[in-house]
Amino acid sequence: MENIRKTLITANGKITCLRCIAMSKRTRLQCGRPAMKLSKGQKCNFHGGKSTGPKTPEGKARISKAHLIHGNETVQIRLERKQKNAYFAHIEDAMHLLDMTTGSRKRGPKPNGYKPIKTIEEVRKRVLQHPVRCARIESFEGPL
Repeated sequence: MENIRKTLITANGKITCLRCIAMSKRTRLQCGRPAMKLSKGQKCNFHGGKSTGPKTPEGKARISKAHLIHGNETVQIRLERKQKNAYFAHIEDAMHLLDMTTGSRKRGPKPNGYKPIKTIEEVRKRVLQHPVRCARIESFEGPL
């Protein structure tokens, strides 16, 4: 941002106007187009001079809905993936508590909604909360 020219002189010095201040990431050169007159950020129409963003709640909701990557990615799919990731993180905790694995834990950030399991009682409580596994456990004879 050290070599930004604020004005653009055209028509052999007869016209002076504001210059777009957008910088290229690749070449680090300033855009050579004139800025839009009503642009608050001194940008040309290629770099967002016309856009002021959504103002109404409906417009903001439309934009947030449009910011999904592609048609296969929906809010419902993201929610299901988040729940499955938390479930598998709990399984990993249970396996390490019960000495069922000696491998390393999954790297990276834990999913939202994840609370670590630290005792065997918490493992038992989590297993009994799951409806499908609870039906299987009740049919099994013997203490859990």
